Amino acid sequence: MPNPITRSKSWGNPCPLNAIIVIAMLSLRAGVCNAGEDSSTSLLSFSGFGTLGAVHSNDDKADFTANLLQPNGAGHTHSWSTGVDSRLGAQATVHLAPQLSAMLQVISEQRSDDSYQPHVEWANITYQPTPELSVRLGRIVLPTFLLSDSRKVGYANPWVRPPVEVYGLSPVFDSDGADASYKMNVGDVVNTLVGTYGKTRFGVPGGGAVKASRLRVIADTIEYGPLTLHFAYQASSYTYDAFDPLFDAFRQFGARGMALADRYDLDNKLAQLLTAGAAYDPGQWFLMGEWGRRNLHSAIGKSTAWYLSSGYRLAKFTPYLTYTATQANSIASDPGLNVSALPPYLAGTAAGLNAALDSILASTPVQNTVSVGSRWDLVKNVDLKLQYDRIDLGRGSAGVLINVQPGFHPGGTVNLLSVTIDFVW
Repeated sequence: MPNPITRSKSWGNPCPLNAIIVIAMLSLRAGVCNAGEDSSTSLLSFSGFGTLGAVHSNDDKADFTANLLQPNGAGHTHSWSTGVDSRLGAQATVHLAPQLSAMLQVISEQRSDDSYQPHVEWANITYQPTPELSVRLGRIVLPTFLLSDSRKVGYANPWVRPPVEVYGLSPVFDSDGADASYKMNVGDVVNTLVGTYGKTRFGVPGGGAVKASRLRVIADTIEYGPLTLHFAYQASSYTYDAFDPLFDAFRQFGARGMALADRYDLDNKLAQLLTAGAAYDPGQWFLMGEWGRRNLHSAIGKSTAWYLSSGYRLAKFTPYLTYTATQANSIASDPGLNVSALPPYLAGTAAGLNAALDSILASTPVQNTVSVGSRWDLVKNVDLKLQYDRIDLGRGSAGVLINVQPGFHPGGTVNLLSVTIDFVW
């Protein structure tokens, strides 16, 4: 089983004191427990990671966030936001027997309710009957993307954050259930096939909750020297209850309203995500990219995103360049209810429902981003990163920005400046 902390080759918004105390105690215990031991053979091993970051946006009419579950970020709410990228995590692994182990990872970061209460990211038991076969039961991070295991470990990645356009295609990143992986060696090629099944539920900004049941992922990773290829398919029955009042209102307008509600609501709808990624890293430089296509059979619709990134290592510095794009692949409006056929006392309500539906249909992000930055490996297990992002929004689109305010200009340009310090122990 890969360790999400050690996969790397190589101010505002303070966290509540209790979150830091919990993780700091684990970290202190780690130093005592592991002193003079080999963590691969010790009964109990600890590790940890963290990022201290700040990001500034030049647009004060909307917020930039790193993922769909953050309620605010840089721009309108904070000129400089530390909540976008900052986090602290600790991980404990218990080796119960030669073929049996258990792992727990706890992270404190900005949550949908704007708190920093620690939450469990991983919590599972692994049984490995053979070197090739591994089975896990519990909370598991889904292998949907190339960097799924390490996406929250800033030190393991070359950039300040994984490209938000691609990694924001779905908010579903973990599952409570089981998975099985099988590793095959064919000459110098290592092929690892993983299948998962489970479910998850979590809150979202503004209230409401997302439920993903019958959540399954099939992923295949091929490694050949410095080359890694990754393919995955994720599907689930997806429910988001925040839109229920809107579609319940549509259903009051007879057959046409019920048809619209059945087509666009988010009640137990099929959600599919197909991804492909590749990375080539011979040591002196790297080239990597990912592509993803989401189809949520509802008002959220279809979307495609991709990125290509490259960097060159010069002593302790790694300058890099990334281009990312995302586009909508479904309709941005619907005729909705026939307002002209309704009596005057209902026409205004119907027009409002139609406008609300069109707002959801048009909310799929359209944008492209050029990111330029550099990583500086200061000392062992600590790096400093500086990154500039230029986001060009699609015509009429707010892109991935949230908390859009009056006076915001869709289709414009947003400039971001980010600085982070990443560390592991």
